[in-house]
Amino acid sequence: MSAPDAALPGTARAGTDRISPGRNPLVEQRADPHIHRHTDGFYYFTATVPEYDRIVLRRSRTLQGLSVADESVVWRKHDSGDMGAHIWAPELHHIDGAWYLYFAAAPAESVWDIGIWVLENTDADPVRGSWAEKGRIRTAWDTFALDATTFTHHGDRYLAWAQHEPGTDDNTAVWLSKMANPWTLTGPQVRLTAPEYDWERIGHQVNEGPAVIIRNGRVFLTYSASATGHHYCLGLLTADAGSDLMDPASWAKSPTPVFTSDDTNRQYGPGHNSFTVAEDGRTDVLVYHARQYEEIDGDPLDDPHRHTRVQRFGWHPDGTPDFGVPVADSGPGPGCGR
Repeated sequence: MSAPDAALPGTARAGTDRISPGRNPLVEQRADPHIHRHTDGFYYFTATVPEYDRIVLRRSRTLQGLSVADESVVWRKHDSGDMGAHIWAPELHHIDGAWYLYFAAAPAESVWDIGIWVLENTDADPVRGSWAEKGRIRTAWDTFALDATTFTHHGDRYLAWAQHEPGTDDNTAVWLSKMANPWTLTGPQVRLTAPEYDWERIGHQVNEGPAVIIRNGRVFLTYSASATGHHYCLGLLTADAGSDLMDPASWAKSPTPVFTSDDTNRQYGPGHNSFTVAEDGRTDVLVYHARQYEEIDGDPLDDPHRHTRVQRFGWHPDGTPDFGVPVADSGPGPGCGR
């Protein structure tokens, strides 16, 4: 394919306003996207499917190749009991030589009692290997919980996730805990952000979908806010890389959203992001979903047209991320082979 940064759409800001050849949406009808670039040279993609009934994986040696890559179903919901409904927001991580899928699920008989579950695959190939169910991640409360992500920093592994806190009016806040292993928290768990600004409380009072990127001596945690319609957007927390991440005082919260709907480019409700890098290993890439229209009939969760999108992003002079605005739709570009 062409040079790596020539295969990605660009941000719509001065200095990076050249829209490169490439395809957006990258994958249609796939929400809450997560892309992992592995040491084997492949990009691995997973996301929520509109039926909320299975976990899928794609892989490609290029980001654009994910748009045409074969899709494998690696796990399906149970017919009854635990993990029987609302299979949401899977993330694929490689930890200590094994693959792990984190996802949200509910019992088939109680579809809103959603919690966080983990699958493990010890095969080198996560598409062909078998997945063992490691169980539910136990948090401080047995309440609505979802959108788990994991990362390491200074030798410690952390889990960040969204959960309803008993006794509050919030739907979900974002929490953090250290981990004893890939499916067990050590505790304590601390609240990093709860919906407090008006833009976080439209439709629902939501902070969810955390994603972490460490750059420029700081730890940045993005999260999604408000209901999943066109008000959905990204917020940002920032901590010094040398600080105690388990101390909520270490984190500064942006008072305004950092990535929002854009009427000019006709992209609405951008959110539930993850981060990866382009094929050059240097260019940072924002992965997210958005819709191509503002008005939705009925419950936004019943609308299947949240499409996966990717675009490169840069950094402000102060070292904070500059996501720009969601780029406009574009057709398939050259060099999109697997």
